[in-house]
Amino acid sequence: VQLQASGGGLVQAGGSLSLTCVGSGGTFSIYDMGWFRQAPGKDYEFVSAIEEYSGSTTYYADSVKGRFTISRDNAKATVTLQMNNLKPEDTAVHYCAAKTGAQSYYARTAYDYWGQGTLVTVSS
Repeated sequence: VQLQASGGGLVQAGGSLSLTCVGSGGTFSIYDMGWFRQAPGKDYEFVSAIEEYSGSTTYYADSVKGRFTISRDNAKATVTLQMNNLKPEDTAVHYCAAKTGAQSYYARTAYDYWGQGTLVTVSS
């Protein structure tokens, strides 16, 4: 599956952005989908994930819990990360990724397919 992320931009602290990842070339519903981010000079950080098919189970990093919401639309082959109450520490390149199998949702190495990043910049 090929992934294409979009929706990043510049926003003031307290603002909102919605990131979208579109999948193509595969059966989108079979993939667990995740979002990771990398801030300048830092390692990749897990942000959120949603399980395959119905997406009834979701996962969030403690740093974004209560502010971010992940969802998926298999008919459109998209996964969306709604980000509210953004903080300067959310500034990073955000990546969507897809995996199959029982590996941890939180581990970057579990994901087989990656989109290009989209930059989110939050000013104070």
